[in-house]
Amino acid sequence: MIVLLLILIPLLGGLVAFFLKDAGLARGWSLLVTLATLAVSLAAIATKQHDALTFSAPWMGSLGSSFSIGLDGMGSLLCLLTAVSYPIILLATWRSGHRKASNFFGLMLLTQAGLIGVFTATDALLFYFFWELALIPVYFLCSGWGGERRIPVTFKFFIYTFTGSVLMLIGLTYVYFQTPDRSFSMESFYAVAMSNATQSWVFWLLFVAFAVKMPVFPFHTWQPDTYEQSPTATTMVLSGIMVKMGLFGVIRWVLPVVPTAAYQWGDVVMSMAVIGIIYASIIAIQQNDLKRLIAYSSIAHVGLMAATVFAETHTGLQGVMMQMFNHGINIIGLWIVVDIIERRYGTRKLSELGGLAQKAPGLTILLVIIAFANISLPLTNSFIGEFMMFNGIWNSDVTQYHAVFTALAGLGIILSAVYTLNMIQKIFFGPTTVLTEPARDLAGNERLALGILVAIILFFGVYPQPLLNLTDGFVADLLKAARYSNLPMK
Repeated sequence: MIVLLLILIPLLGGLVAFFLKDAGLARGWSLLVTLATLAVSLAAIATKQHDALTFSAPWMGSLGSSFSIGLDGMGSLLCLLTAVSYPIILLATWRSGHRKASNFFGLMLLTQAGLIGVFTATDALLFYFFWELALIPVYFLCSGWGGERRIPVTFKFFIYTFTGSVLMLIGLTYVYFQTPDRSFSMESFYAVAMSNATQSWVFWLLFVAFAVKMPVFPFHTWQPDTYEQSPTATTMVLSGIMVKMGLFGVIRWVLPVVPTAAYQWGDVVMSMAVIGIIYASIIAIQQNDLKRLIAYSSIAHVGLMAATVFAETHTGLQGVMMQMFNHGINIIGLWIVVDIIERRYGTRKLSELGGLAQKAPGLTILLVIIAFANISLPLTNSFIGEFMMFNGIWNSDVTQYHAVFTALAGLGIILSAVYTLNMIQKIFFGPTTVLTEPARDLAGNERLALGILVAIILFFGVYPQPLLNLTDGFVADLLKAARYSNLPMK
């Protein structure tokens, strides 16, 4: 029943928020709902009762689909990320005014319900339903509260994601017709036997749908514009949590369902991901706009995770699990700082900033720690996950190009340090500018939000074992379901 509460609390809370006409009341109600969701998420991780972590009820029996949800290691980790991120996002943007605030917060909470549904669904049709529930509110958030170019940018975002959704539905429906019992259950999908040729085209239907959401090169072109034009709170959800839907989909519905095709096309996908790492990092170095810099940075980091998934190793996949959580924490921290700078100084251009270390030492210290986590410095949360991912790629036994992929992906670390340190230098050091001369330090809500994120960064940087324990059993079961051990060396 706990897992059902994870969905019902933000779902019902979001519906209630639509009827709260006072902006302050809607904001406070939303924060309360997200804190309740966080409490239930922590209870779910702490409980040892398996029955509390699963729920099943009749839904569309004539189609062989049931309302089946459950929490395993990966689902628990991503639900925790969603539950932790939301109250921090609301707290950090507490002073941001939103017209029709009740609608804004209602849509935000519905998005959270959809995200948690995606991460808990154990029925393919239900997974697709929650996938759309998570995306549809985002369309309205971007088009209703975004920047000046929000309409064409949101349309582009819609075209990309709608196309991906259609491809996914076709792929899932085809697999459904191959199941022995005409069922959308995860177990039935994992038991399907298809020829190598069939697996290949089903693989590309599903992978492209998930690659758009991650996004992986060359399906990434919607992302920088969408991040730039979306309201900052929505951008935090998109980059911190929603991109994980793509990685989650590949791990949950591609690797175990079409394992031979995932193996056969693994080198192609890893090549795409590595190209994306280098390409996005080089573009990030050239950026003068903070939002676009962080958007390209996110593409590079997700590219490394995507490459590691197809390295098909236990250590690498555990690193991916950790990094999905840690990347979400770090990128939300960066977006909070961007939001603070844009609201106070009216600019996102690096060339118009400078000298903030003299005026805002608290902001400087907190951002430097988050930035160091972004480049995976030792003692920050990203170091262990990234080390495990490189270890997984290097020790992969399903590709003869493991050394090449490791070396090329490793360039991303160097390039990440270049654009991240350059960003710190231009924002905080040197003389102040006309815009930054009257700067002041963090407000209480901003200090609290960033302080919580920094505490998480340092805690898991020193002691990552809880995350490893949470995902270890899941990864072992996944590799067994995907039958990698039976596949020959390429």
